Amino acid sequence: MTDTTTPLITLHPDAQAQLFTDARTANTFTDEPVTDEHLHAIYDLAKYPPTAANTQPLRVLYIRPGDARDRLLTHMADGNRTKTAAAPVVAILAADTDFHDHIPRIFPIRPELRDGLAADPAARDTMARFNATLQIAYWLLAVRAAGLAAGPMAGFDAAGVDREFFTDSSWRSLLVVNIGKPGPDAWFPRLPRLDYDDVVRHA
Repeated sequence: MTDTTTPLITLHPDAQAQLFTDARTANTFTDEPVTDEHLHAIYDLAKYPPTAANTQPLRVLYIRPGDARDRLLTHMADGNRTKTAAAPVVAILAADTDFHDHIPRIFPIRPELRDGLAADPAARDTMARFNATLQIAYWLLAVRAAGLAAGPMAGFDAAGVDREFFTDSSWRSLLVVNIGKPGPDAWFPRLPRLDYDDVVRHA
């Protein structure tokens, strides 16, 4: 017999709404500041979900208004430039292709994995990008958990951003995200989601 008294999703409905069902991609922001304490709290939550061999290749560059923001704007697609200029904080989310250097500390049960990845740059790049992308999803939920809205954007010149901010670095940009409190008319209409039967098969 099915127990109908216990909810199938045990996360409180208010938290479900904040993280998933009511959360939206923001396109305008208020001028309410996002503090450094907020940014620390977001990372301290997002760092816990899994990555392959605990490799954690996601890297984050936060940019507040000023010269660095102005330089970023030149690499944003036209439709993303105005909202990126107005956001209290913008994050460039990147994959560190030299993530393997940390393996002896973060995966001490197999420190030799560092040497194997050091000898295979192509595998390392694939592993970095895949696992950093996983971490981006966790990070976006952490932004929402902090009571903020995120505006993720793939519409930017990644090669240009890498030249601008990550020259002589092993970081490679994957996504740009605006962060702040949503402003007026922040949301586009909610678009349809696929149903369970559209997506799931049982074998």
